[in-house]
Amino acid sequence: MTLPFNPNQELASIVARFATEDGEFATPIPSVTLHRQSADTPLQHRAYRPAFAVVVQGRKSLTLGTDTFHYGAGQYVLTALDLPVSTQITGVANATPYLCFGMSLESERLNELLSRVSVPRQALTADAMRGLAVSHASPELLDATLRLIRLLDTPDDIPAMAPLIEQEILYRLLTGPDGPRLLQIATAEGQGNRVARAVSWLRGNFAQPLRIEELAERVGMSVSSLHHHFKAVTAMSPMQYQKQLRLHEARRLMIVEQLDVGSAGHRVGYQSPSQFSREYSRLYGLPPLKDVEAMRSAAAAE
Repeated sequence: MTLPFNPNQELASIVARFATEDGEFATPIPSVTLHRQSADTPLQHRAYRPAFAVVVQGRKSLTLGTDTFHYGAGQYVLTALDLPVSTQITGVANATPYLCFGMSLESERLNELLSRVSVPRQALTADAMRGLAVSHASPELLDATLRLIRLLDTPDDIPAMAPLIEQEILYRLLTGPDGPRLLQIATAEGQGNRVARAVSWLRGNFAQPLRIEELAERVGMSVSSLHHHFKAVTAMSPMQYQKQLRLHEARRLMIVEQLDVGSAGHRVGYQSPSQFSREYSRLYGLPPLKDVEAMRSAAAAE
């Protein structure tokens, strides 16, 4: 008897062949990355950019603000705008590592597609939606994902075929259960677009003092509306969002650029070293110096 075709198994096989070591790997398809992890990870704090990511083997948890998601093989994460998150991979065995396919989402391609196709616009209401979601991938979405990743075995076909399949994936996302999230971020009518502009400004100016009244005026919203919609989309307030951006960058500066604690805190906008240390400890579980020493020791042991 012929067993039913399982696209997830083939996806896992291809990812495992091209991601041979732990880490994130770029591919000849510019928008596509592959990820492999053969052991459990501690809680990791990172910034998610707009992307579509399918878990093809293993399980993962993700926390955005007050929301926590648990998901595994056959499920995808859709991120519609830049968001600081915490993630953890658990229950990994060497024989069955965690494997993931990721595709970045470009607003230009999304809007170009929207100019040519008709998709339901019922999402464009006054109520903003969360900018991140976890869902089960439909057979059509998995099929398109599989056809895209198969191109890694025929690299000469990538320039002609990859853009077409990527557009199909965008179309499947737009017409699927999470399409409204992309619509609200992509289209000018929705409040989500204004939140996306606020997010963009914060990412580029997180070291500056945050004046909510000025930010609200910049994106054409009242202060109360900005607070309400920003939290609806990001699961945190603008101040909490800025704080996470600052602390993520300070940690990177200390680990990658080897800045001392005081310099890193000042670089990201903290005037008070004690406030920086207190907020850093609250997010990462250790004071800055001890956390950085632990990270360096763990890296040296690998």
